[in-house]
Amino acid sequence: MVLFAQPGSGARFDWGLAGAAELGRVCAALVVVDVLSFTTSVEVAVSRGMRVHPFPWNDQAAEYATRIGAAVAVGRDSVDDAHPWSLSPAALRDAPVVPDLVLPSPNGSAICAAAATTGIPVVAGCLRNAPAVGRWLTEHGYGSVDAPVGVVAAGERWPDLTLRPGVEDQLGAAVVLDALATVPGGLSVEAAVALAALASMPDVPAAVRGCVSGRELHERGYSADVEIAVEMDVSTVVPVLRNGVFTAG
Repeated sequence: MVLFAQPGSGARFDWGLAGAAELGRVCAALVVVDVLSFTTSVEVAVSRGMRVHPFPWNDQAAEYATRIGAAVAVGRDSVDDAHPWSLSPAALRDAPVVPDLVLPSPNGSAICAAAATTGIPVVAGCLRNAPAVGRWLTEHGYGSVDAPVGVVAAGERWPDLTLRPGVEDQLGAAVVLDALATVPGGLSVEAAVALAALASMPDVPAAVRGCVSGRELHERGYSADVEIAVEMDVSTVVPVLRNGVFTAG
């Protein structure tokens, strides 16, 4: 139904793969937010000069990387000297720079790979670059009723693969929406409700550290990834996915 696309507004909000598919049908640009850690990792890699290829989390990522002549990221726990790239922002900050990196993930990367088929710009948004993302979109004419922006919180997955909304992505999307709050087309009701999360959680870094996903990474020994992810407004890099590759917009 057309109503699910939140017509009549310049900035819209939804969750996960299905939400991205719905907004991707009608929006002129999408912003995908996966704070812990895909879009944060994309920002870190692109800021170092790498081209990032999103790919779903499956056994075909390495084969795809070989076919296009790229390095491939592995799971956090599989990093070694031969494979120093992973979904960890801290690892990507220290790993050798390569021209092209395939970066698979089960949520943000899978959403971006699917959204790439729409042909519209797909932006990787996170806490590090949210104001820059808002500026880039408005400067390029997005945010009107005729050229709306869809902001998608990636979320996580339950064991049965259904969507588990994540506080970190809700807050990340809210910070992006805050940067889009004055777009000429206004916010949809869904976007306005998502933005309202900031009013009840003014200390966003503390909330991300304390949420389930943040504590999970801390307990696994990846606190550095969380600390990089909660660095707010430290980057002007806007990774834009065109022709299946993230480069600096």
